[in-house]
Amino acid sequence: MSNVRRPALEGTVAVRDDRRLSFAEYGPRRGPAIVWMHGTPGARRQIPLEVREYADQRGVRIIGLDRPGIGSSTPYLYPEILDWTRDLELVLDTLGIDTVRLIGLSGGGPYVLAAGAALPDRVHGIGVLGGLAPTQGVDAVEGGVIQLAVTLAPLLRVARVPLGVVLTQGIRLVRPLAGPALDLYAAAQPEGDRKLLGRPEFKAMFLDDLLNGSRFQTSAPINDLVLFTQYWGFDAADVRVPVRWWHGDDDHIVPFRHGLHMVERLPDATMSVIDGESHLGGLGIAQDVIETLMELGPRRADVVPR
Repeated sequence: MSNVRRPALEGTVAVRDDRRLSFAEYGPRRGPAIVWMHGTPGARRQIPLEVREYADQRGVRIIGLDRPGIGSSTPYLYPEILDWTRDLELVLDTLGIDTVRLIGLSGGGPYVLAAGAALPDRVHGIGVLGGLAPTQGVDAVEGGVIQLAVTLAPLLRVARVPLGVVLTQGIRLVRPLAGPALDLYAAAQPEGDRKLLGRPEFKAMFLDDLLNGSRFQTSAPINDLVLFTQYWGFDAADVRVPVRWWHGDDDHIVPFRHGLHMVERLPDATMSVIDGESHLGGLGIAQDVIETLMELGPRRADVVPR
């Protein structure tokens, strides 16, 4: 982990109710901004090292944003995912960002879609990498690992705080063995994820993110599961900004058909299939994702919300 360069800027931003959200920033401050929402689990540094270098070289400003309950972000459970966008507005204002593009990996997908629904005047485009589909509402679809969380939803809501404490303590216990533990996890994954996690630069990124993000607390993954198993606060039809979706056709965590389902229901969306890749395949093509998003905006008048 010693060879992982620290972010250009890292800190916290004050949001509602005397809470704070922590962030990590890469690239020049005057560049066009991309907010990168981490997966579940994950934290603000879950951004590939080659993307950080790309940000410097191409003049793109990339901000990794922690969700409540990870890193230095104040623990908090949003009433619904859409409510997160009110905090996002404050973060953008504080960092001097007018318009933005967003990328969401896996569990970060619902959050960036929420931004497209709530902030159409500020969001040029959205990229989703193996993102989740809703489990409730008109866009709901079944299947995948998230279905287990749906079954356990009543327990998660009642026990989310003690579960967060247990998760935090567990990670602290395995910190000295984080590298071997990640290797064991990788060995049990499909070929695509196994190869990606075997690359030194990706292993270093994941370890850096895990050990820094979980230093104080690790309740965010539990909160994510609670929010994913209830209505998100918006429908796919409300996301009237361009969405570009990438999904591995061998995804063992979020089934590929979930991505197809969402792309069919979003007003302005396209699917890019990552052939033979599993859940983390989008991280391996992150530069292409950014280049695609940078071609979006200003948005066309025909996708402005009614």
